[in-house]
Amino acid sequence: MIKTKQDFINKIHLIISVLIVVPVAFVYGFNPDSQFDIYLNTIDEHNFFKAIMGLYLGFSILWVLGIFKANYLKLALITNLIFMLGLGFGRLLSLAVDGTPTFGYIFGTFAELFLGFYGLWVLSRYQSTTNS
Repeated sequence: MIKTKQDFINKIHLIISVLIVVPVAFVYGFNPDSQFDIYLNTIDEHNFFKAIMGLYLGFSILWVLGIFKANYLKLALITNLIFMLGLGFGRLLSLAVDGTPTFGYIFGTFAELFLGFYGLWVLSRYQSTTNS
């Protein structure tokens, strides 16, 4: 898993992502109104949130593979930064278009952007060390 300082730098955001994304996936999938101002009324809405749960869990599995298996690390880094920046920029768009959400989503926006940009930085360092 983490053997050196460089391993720590390369993987800590993947570990943090998994520790956050997995519980959030289950909240979205089974009880979103417990933590968020979301109230699902139709089967389609429940289906949508279960699909989001599956997407979150699927990416988390890939990130765990990247943490433990070196040949998955680059793919885990790329998917993590796309996942986090995609969510972060989508939330920024929502802030501009829809207004201010609850605190959890505001915090999430900054956390996702931080993890995404950190992942971009790690990937650029990782590629420069593997290409030299």
